[in-house]
Amino acid sequence: MSLFSIGLSGLSAAQNALSTTSNNISNVYTDGYSRQLTLLGQNASGGGAGSGVNVDGIQRQYNSYISSQLNQVNSRQSALETYQSQVNQIDDLLADSDSGLATLMQGFFSSVEDLTGSPADAAAREGVLGTSRSMAAQFRAYDGYLSDMREGINGQIGDVVTQVNNLSDQIADLNKQVTLARARSGEEPNALLDQRDKLVSDLGDLVDVDVQVQDGSTYQVSLSNGMPLVAGNKSFELVAVKSSEDPSSITIAYEDGGGSRSPLKESVIKGGELGGLLGFRSETLDSAQNQLGQLAVTLAQSFNAQHEAGVDLDGNAGEAFFAIGSPIVVSDATNAGDGVLAAEYGDAGELTADDYRLTYQADGSYSVENLGSGKTSSVSPAADGTLSVGGVTLTPSGTPAEGDVFMLQPTRNAAAAFDVAVSDTDKIAAADADSGGSGDNRNALALLDLQNQKLVGGSKTFSGGYASLVSDVGNRAAITQANLTTQTGLSDQLFAYQQADSGVNLDEEYANLLQYQQYYSANAKIIEAGSTVLDTILGLRA
Repeated sequence: MSLFSIGLSGLSAAQNALSTTSNNISNVYTDGYSRQLTLLGQNASGGGAGSGVNVDGIQRQYNSYISSQLNQVNSRQSALETYQSQVNQIDDLLADSDSGLATLMQGFFSSVEDLTGSPADAAAREGVLGTSRSMAAQFRAYDGYLSDMREGINGQIGDVVTQVNNLSDQIADLNKQVTLARARSGEEPNALLDQRDKLVSDLGDLVDVDVQVQDGSTYQVSLSNGMPLVAGNKSFELVAVKSSEDPSSITIAYEDGGGSRSPLKESVIKGGELGGLLGFRSETLDSAQNQLGQLAVTLAQSFNAQHEAGVDLDGNAGEAFFAIGSPIVVSDATNAGDGVLAAEYGDAGELTADDYRLTYQADGSYSVENLGSGKTSSVSPAADGTLSVGGVTLTPSGTPAEGDVFMLQPTRNAAAAFDVAVSDTDKIAAADADSGGSGDNRNALALLDLQNQKLVGGSKTFSGGYASLVSDVGNRAAITQANLTTQTGLSDQLFAYQQADSGVNLDEEYANLLQYQQYYSANAKIIEAGSTVLDTILGLRA
């Protein structure tokens, strides 16, 4: 092989190497870019004296194992970040010591204490009405805030689902492009591969997925239950739909190739922004709103019962002091029968902050699943036809079919309707029913004593019940922060490993640039030497 050919092969190799290095330098800040190397090999087609060099390919420095681990960690980190941003809002709301509910409840019972000292005093009675209205308004405000959060989460879930579907479509399209590019050139389409891996990483930030390589080139991207979002050049959609059990919440359904939709259990989605939203709603938001409602119902029922046991300034029996909402029972949209369960509050001491799923059985009983604890029991109608579940009395009507499901939320929105039912200060029943005297304060003392009784769930005072709510949310916020700190550290560590393997190092690339420049110049000298030899030979012949 001539010196010209050898030199030209070297020049071509040097140009390729320079182009690759320049491309690395240009993309040093490109998110998702993997460093590339020019692979050089000896030309085996020449003779024994040397046959030049070949460019065997441009290799992408990509470690699939590290990238997969990093995507999983980032998905969990994204879920925790989303969870934390939500739970911190509730934590800040409930923990406000200046204008919080604890202060207003204390102010309310302080006004009742003032009433015990002057049961007939108009100012003391007005004080009770004023503080009770402020307290009730704060209950409603808190419940409204939590309900607004629920609506916001519904909207965010819809937005994230749209993003997931868009990314799935793009990954499926890139699968097709990668396959075609390999078939046409026989080389690796590194830019397309980087784009696809970046999209997979972005998808993992939204929802936890499993990625498998099929036929050596295409990605199959699936949810944790194996349902594919991407298979070859086809993508499958998630759909944000109203829950059949609880229409106030948006949940996720999977749409297959035939357009059929299947509801997904929320446990399927744990990672990514979507997992964070679903987890926060089921673990913290539902619980916080239920506990707030439990506190409101218990306070209203116990105060009303004692208030109705006394008499007012006119000697009339006391009326209900507070108004409160009712338990919520939702018939599943897929029920085959027309059964309905009407609900009203029973024993306040048995009232819980849990939700229940009731499933009608063939023998007329109901299987009851406590969604908080996961425990399952069975309940049958009493002699009067009613059912008692979690401090709620249920009255069935209609004809349910076997397997029909009913969602019971005893306290979910109870605080939304919490209000003061008494508007006339004379109607405050401070006196004992036996005395009837306007100066009697025995019923007011009994009302005041309610704050020291363990009425909330049968184990906590009113202040203790609220403290428990604040503590639960605060603990959840602290645990989430601790987990997020750990996950962030792990993510940073894996990212450093990935960058060491796949990232562009400017110092290294600059050194390569100088090296390949010298390589180019040296090959140019080979051609120059070949030209000189040829000229000399031609000169001898002349």
